[in-house]
Amino acid sequence: MKVYKLLILLCVLMACSSKSSETENASSNSVREVLPDMSIYHLPAKWHTQNNEQIELKDLQGDVLVMVMIYTSCQAACPRLVADMRNIESQIGGQLKDEVKLILVSIDPETDTPERLKAFAKENQMDNDQWLFLQGTEASVREFANVLAVKYKQISPMDFSHSNIISVFDQKGVLQHQQEGLGVDNKETIAKINELAGNG
Repeated sequence: MKVYKLLILLCVLMACSSKSSETENASSNSVREVLPDMSIYHLPAKWHTQNNEQIELKDLQGDVLVMVMIYTSCQAACPRLVADMRNIESQIGGQLKDEVKLILVSIDPETDTPERLKAFAKENQMDNDQWLFLQGTEASVREFANVLAVKYKQISPMDFSHSNIISVFDQKGVLQHQQEGLGVDNKETIAKINELAGNG
C-alpha cells in the first residue's frame, strides 16, 4: 500500500515538474519574442568576465550598454579609447549610472585572460560594478566585431590595427548610436545614453 501511494506521489511530482518546465519554456520563449530581430541578445556565444564568470550577452538585458573593442597591450589607440570611455562615464547623469554598463571587449582573447583584464581594470580605475570586461573566443570576437562594424587585423604577435568605435545599445540590445574616432566630441553619445537610461 505504501509503495502504491509512493508511486502516485511520484507521478504527481513528475507531472508538476513537467508543467513547471513547460511554463519556464513558455516564459523564456515570450522573452525571445519581445526582443527585436536586431538585438545582440540573440547571439549565443559565451564570454568570460574579468572576474572569470561565464555569461551570455542576454544576461545584460535591461541595461543601456556602452561598448568598445580594445586589447590591453595596445600602446596607441586603446589608451585613448579607454580615456574616452572614462570621459563618457563621468558625464552620465548621477541617478542614471545604475542603468548603464560600460563594456570593453578584447580583440586579443589569447593574451587578454580574465586575470589580465582584471589587472587592467584596476590599473585604469575601472573596477567598480559599472565596468565589464569580456574575453571571448576568436570566433565569437570576430562575430561580434562584425555586428559592431569594427574591423581589426593582427599585424604582429602583440599588435592589432582596429576601428575606433564606441557603440551604444538600448535595454533590448539594439544598436542606437555609434561614435567613431579618438577624442571626438561626445555630446551626442552622452545625450543618447542619458535619454535611453532615463526611459528605462
